Amino acid sequence: MVEGDSAKSKSDSYNVEAGLQPNYNQSNSPSNPNNLSPTHIDNRAIIQPYSLGSGAKQPEYQFAAVNKAYEADLSSNYANNGKHDVERGGAAGDGSSDEDGKGRGRGGSAPPPRIPIVANFERAIELCGYGKFHYILLAICGLVSTSEEMDVISMSFILPSAECDLDLNTETKGWLNSIIFIGMMVGAYFWGSIADSFGRKKVLIVISFMNGFCIVASSFSQTYLWFMLFRFLNGAALGGSGPVIWSYFAEFQPKAKRGSMLSFMAAFWTFGNLFVAGLAWLIIPTYIGFKTTYFIYNSWRIFLLVCSLPSFLVGFLLFYLPESPKFLLTRGKKERAMAIFRGIFVTNTKRPPEEYMVNDLEVDEKIISEGTTSIKNKYSRMVSGMVEHSRALFMSPILKFTLVSITINFTFHIGYYGLLMWFPELFNRFEEFEHAYPNESAGVCAVTAYVVGKDVAVNATCSSDIPPSVFLESLISLASALPANLIAILGMDLLGRKFFLIAGTMTAGICSALMYIVRSSVQNLIVSAVFSGAISAANAALDCLITEVFPTNLRATGVAISMVAARLGGIIGNIVIAQLLDKYCPAPTFIVSALLVGGGLMCLMLPNTTRKELN
Repeated sequence: MVEGDSAKSKSDSYNVEAGLQPNYNQSNSPSNPNNLSPTHIDNRAIIQPYSLGSGAKQPEYQFAAVNKAYEADLSSNYANNGKHDVERGGAAGDGSSDEDGKGRGRGGSAPPPRIPIVANFERAIELCGYGKFHYILLAICGLVSTSEEMDVISMSFILPSAECDLDLNTETKGWLNSIIFIGMMVGAYFWGSIADSFGRKKVLIVISFMNGFCIVASSFSQTYLWFMLFRFLNGAALGGSGPVIWSYFAEFQPKAKRGSMLSFMAAFWTFGNLFVAGLAWLIIPTYIGFKTTYFIYNSWRIFLLVCSLPSFLVGFLLFYLPESPKFLLTRGKKERAMAIFRGIFVTNTKRPPEEYMVNDLEVDEKIISEGTTSIKNKYSRMVSGMVEHSRALFMSPILKFTLVSITINFTFHIGYYGLLMWFPELFNRFEEFEHAYPNESAGVCAVTAYVVGKDVAVNATCSSDIPPSVFLESLISLASALPANLIAILGMDLLGRKFFLIAGTMTAGICSALMYIVRSSVQNLIVSAVFSGAISAANAALDCLITEVFPTNLRATGVAISMVAARLGGIIGNIVIAQLLDKYCPAPTFIVSALLVGGGLMCLMLPNTTRKELN
């Protein structure tokens, strides 16, 4: 992943992540009046692991944007201009102001400056170009989202198979589906506040490894209570993954690309759904594993073990990415942010770093003073940061955004998880009914009544043999989200976040109501597939909107609090909806329909963030 070569020893490299810079003051001669470095450039790409220190002990873990001549001789550029040009939205002094840029089109980019400028964040990331770095960033951050969704959805495939091993009924199945959301509620706020205080990348690495270890531990759990404990801890780790990874990824995106790339990120949730459904289809129906008198490790446990692998993988891959430069600017660390910008420029363009036309960065001094407190103790700073960030979110002018975001996420995820995670169970119930009555048709309520009545029959025996068709139907329904995500990626910056959110929730709400009138497994599959596609497109729009609506210094905490509401919706969806389906069918289908439609329309109360600066 290293481009170019190095004429100097590895021990002479420096660590950009630590903010260390090489000494450019080679001489102070008349020929070099600005104390600039020689013209040698160590032109390496940004995608390399970081170390926490510098020197020769761990040269292979030095950040690879070494670029020794970042401040190469630019004296010729200053010959006719003795001052910095300041970038404010356009490129002041470079012949391209906002007023001059009317022909650029909505959300277009200003022409590149002819001399180095002082730029704000949006202009600085724009001048880095868009290319290799951003696609590698998308792949790694997308894999984080994939592993997160795999961990959440995997339980819906385990429930039918683990019913006998863990002695489950509808109520305990609902709690097993919900315990991960309870953990996510706890973890989301905690990790989000830490990420706003100490940075995104470190938090993501810790979360990824914690998540992987908890999944492995749950696969070895032999009792319901131990399994619940490790699923709770798994959820506590996942709770931070969502808000932090979305904040982290968005803070590397120029405004012209942010909507489409955040939609692309959301598509990785669909990939996670498909991947976990495919694994379940391949692993769970088999009879692999072993069983002794005191220990069972069968196919659904092996399935869980395999699902943990992406978490460990992303934990290592995250070492190859830099900290968010947007976050660094809010902490007043301009040198570190500038070094990362230059590294991104080199990686994307394969050009020498001195051609990056930014020599200083604008910062908001008010945000810096708020972000860099005098508290020395890191734990005190963490607690203080959590309190201050939370207080700011519930004060004007952010209060309205916070309340609307909480409400939308709550109502949306009651439907999203309340139905989506129960689809495999519904498919299995239809299979059982049609196997017993092959020539009869029945709706969801009749099928549920038959299965629930059969399960409580006297002398009923437990069977965990699930037909492979159940997993295939789950895979088909989840695959319908692929075209929906593709449409969202292509249209998010054209039609806007609100369009996709309202259209998706309206369609999903109609599908939820239609589930009452389906009369066969085929009809149920069609309605489920349309629901899955619509809710997936709406989810992409919601993720974009909620990520962009909060300011940078509060973004991870704001998204985290929204995620807490989302997890609460997931808990209610899994426990209450399941109980209502068994006892008061068809009430849950119409409740979900109303919540999805009403929550989607509430986005009209939020500002339009399409192609706007990330402020």
